[in-house]
Amino acid sequence: MLALAILVVIVGALLFTGAAVSVPLAGVLLFVGAFAFFFAAGVHIAAALGTLGLLFGFIYLDRPFWNFLGEIVWGPSTNFVLVAVPLFILMGEIMLRAGLSDKLYRCLALWTGRLPGGLLHTNVIASGVFSAISGSSVATAATMGSVALPYFARSDYSPRWVLGSVAAGGALGNLIPPGITFILYGLITETSVGALYKAAIGPSLLVVALFLMLIAVHGVRTHRRSEVQPSWGEKIRALLDLVPTIILILLVLGSIYAGWATPTESAALGVVGSLLIALLSRRLDWKTINDSAISASHVTAMLGLILFGAYVLNYVLTHLGVPRAASEMFKGLSLQPWVVMLLIMGFYIALGTFMEGMSMIIATTPVLFPIVMALGYDPVWFGIVVTMAVEIALISPPDGTVLYVLQGMRKDRGSLNDVFAGVMPFVLVYIFAMLLLLVFPQIALYIPNHFK
Repeated sequence: MLALAILVVIVGALLFTGAAVSVPLAGVLLFVGAFAFFFAAGVHIAAALGTLGLLFGFIYLDRPFWNFLGEIVWGPSTNFVLVAVPLFILMGEIMLRAGLSDKLYRCLALWTGRLPGGLLHTNVIASGVFSAISGSSVATAATMGSVALPYFARSDYSPRWVLGSVAAGGALGNLIPPGITFILYGLITETSVGALYKAAIGPSLLVVALFLMLIAVHGVRTHRRSEVQPSWGEKIRALLDLVPTIILILLVLGSIYAGWATPTESAALGVVGSLLIALLSRRLDWKTINDSAISASHVTAMLGLILFGAYVLNYVLTHLGVPRAASEMFKGLSLQPWVVMLLIMGFYIALGTFMEGMSMIIATTPVLFPIVMALGYDPVWFGIVVTMAVEIALISPPDGTVLYVLQGMRKDRGSLNDVFAGVMPFVLVYIFAMLLLLVFPQIALYIPNHFK
């Protein structure tokens, strides 16, 4: 919660300049100290957010907190949009157990092996395609890691570049629709999830292209190409393995972009489609359904607890006037809006080095969103920026979740430094993509503005 530490400085600056501020500075300082203690003690983020929200609600709110606590939690828990989260997670879990990822990876490996960089391209492209089904970066990284790491185990590819490309590709799970981050952001800020999905197309293609260019440059420098040259017949026959994936993507995303279904309804269609594909693949049984449901319920419960704790905390912060004070401070500065936005981007990147991505967006968006709107930026564009920041957080040492997922899947149990070093070139490229989005916002806004 580095954001609140920054807000302490903001409030202090306002007090120093004599501005009228209703925010209790001592309370904010106490809050930052309490959160730092919870973080250092390893308390789960959901427990930390909820406990602090309850504690400071009882201290600073002037009416009985328990009279409206239930209403605060009930609102997001009954939001129809939020139903899409467990549905998308369940769809990805079913497709993982149906063997779709194996077929996808083998097919793309035949087509990309002769490119400069060899099979490293497959890690990014296969992750990007699977991201259009799963909607989760952790699920995408775990799925592609389970396929790619054994594939490269007996090759002479650099372990660092293998791990880095898998991690970078896995992080695309949130940016490429139907990313779960967009649903959470849309719920918190009341922004159209459909518009966010449309806006994500351009940045997704940009990031994938930059990753592939980075791998190609590495391939040219190391003269790395696959030594196996499959025939055109083998390549064409392998394309049949992509048919189930393409059908599911068209079913989910096509129904959203065509206006036939909401994101929640399309998620339900995706679950039905994944069950049919698993049935046709003869991979559907009670164990598959049970394991998929249990795994999806674990992830959903974790996200739900974080969301409820954050809603309670954000309610208290709003009534203390913290977001309003920060917004007024930024509006009163002589800095250009793009400079402030650059500082916010830098803050998100720094925050992501020690805070989990989903927790980051839920905890900081209510504070920073009013500031960004006061600067005149588009809420859909900012949603893409926040999501990209979450992606960077997922692959940023030392606390990137995706990095530890991949390290745990390594059978040789090599050094964690291999994962950290391998992903850093991709992190820098991702930051460059964020800067391009700041300079050229139409990368994200062109499609939602022209295809409504």
